[in-house]
Amino acid sequence: MIEELEQHYGYLFEEELLHEINQVGTFKEVPEGYRLMDIGEYIKSMPLLVSGVIKILREDDNGDELLLYFLERGDTCAMTLNCCVGTKKSEIRAIAETPAKLIMVPVQKMEEWMRKYHSWRNFILQSYHARLKEMLETIDTIAFMKMDERLLKHLRDKAMVKNDEVITTTHQEIAHDLHTSRVVISRLLKTLENEGKIELGRNSIKVIDL
Repeated sequence: MIEELEQHYGYLFEEELLHEINQVGTFKEVPEGYRLMDIGEYIKSMPLLVSGVIKILREDDNGDELLLYFLERGDTCAMTLNCCVGTKKSEIRAIAETPAKLIMVPVQKMEEWMRKYHSWRNFILQSYHARLKEMLETIDTIAFMKMDERLLKHLRDKAMVKNDEVITTTHQEIAHDLHTSRVVISRLLKTLENEGKIELGRNSIKVIDL
């Protein structure tokens, strides 16, 4: 695990902190679709993402989901940090968008390292800032963009985080992420294809207009 830490977090953390993470952290490898965290659970550890992509979702009273943001390599989740500090139940759902490797750090170390390591404190504060910015962007997208614009942005974001112009997904999965119906998504996807911005395949979408 120390090799993964040095490779992906060595430029951020002091060597002493890297060794502490190696001692107390737990390495975890999960497949695509794996549910890492669910709404209502108490959080016992926070993730440091080594590889892969994790999507963070919220849920309304009817059980419908809304995608908040993606986590990529080198990221952690601000919503997780918030629950860790306040010893509260999780308000988000975290699902592996791709196969992923993570290092799970016990929450008890959070405040200790905030006091002990300048690099850890900076990392946590920058993570809060980055995730807040992404959530504000999500709010702006919902408030100010038409659904076809939201859909194209969503497809571009997925292609970028996966580093692949071809996305493997279903219309229903996209509808869940964007909090709308499959019928609406299917109609808008066909429109985007007719405009030459995407190519539709069987459970796949190629994003041409990146």
